[in-house]
Amino acid sequence: MRAMHRPGRRQVHNTDVRVLVVEDDAAVGAALCDGLGRAGFEASRVGTGADAVANVSAAAPDFVLLDLGLPDMDGTDVCRTIRVLSQVPIIVVSARSEEIDRVLALEMGADDYVVKPFGMHELVARIRAVLRRTAVRDGHLDQDTTRTIGPLSIDRRTQRVHLGEREVHLTPKEFDLLCYLAEDPGAVHRRSEILHRVWGANWYGTSKTVDAHVAAIRKKLGDPRWIEAVRGVGFRFGIPS
Repeated sequence: MRAMHRPGRRQVHNTDVRVLVVEDDAAVGAALCDGLGRAGFEASRVGTGADAVANVSAAAPDFVLLDLGLPDMDGTDVCRTIRVLSQVPIIVVSARSEEIDRVLALEMGADDYVVKPFGMHELVARIRAVLRRTAVRDGHLDQDTTRTIGPLSIDRRTQRVHLGEREVHLTPKEFDLLCYLAEDPGAVHRRSEILHRVWGANWYGTSKTVDAHVAAIRKKLGDPRWIEAVRGVGFRFGIPS
């Protein structure tokens, strides 16, 4: 094998993030690229493991979505080979739901694992979460760490929230929950999903903790419409008119 280079990660905004979709099913790949495009990413697709490795080596994408069921190579081997070439973030997207498949992919260097079928809102949220984690891990932070939604301003770097000119004092977990919901305004998040993404996979407490934290955030923001309850499902971030 020829000499390999290790391109670094670029710290960029969504519109500049180039996502490589490695998916042999053309229809599925096209749907993923369309959804990512609507979310503000630049997406392209390859259908084989060999093409994925070549693309990472030559084009240095900012992110890789990797299916495991490829026609020429097993996806875990592709993941391992890409990790030798680059530290590009990788999320495995696969129909394989067994624990051994998830563990193997993560051990081969994947940053996250999503089981098909999945929602595009969840996938986009996971991509953004991995981008944030890898930025901190590499010692780089986006210069623009503040998210502004209407009069609400959320600064991830300083963990401060302002509503207009008023600072809103949140606990660390309230801040994490607000950040997660505000990543995709209007998207509905199930309680189980919120617990997994905000409290972690090893959290075994009741889902009522989500409701308690939502109630506290609503009270501090002064308007329950910032976080709307969806009966029987979960919550979504809204913007009071």
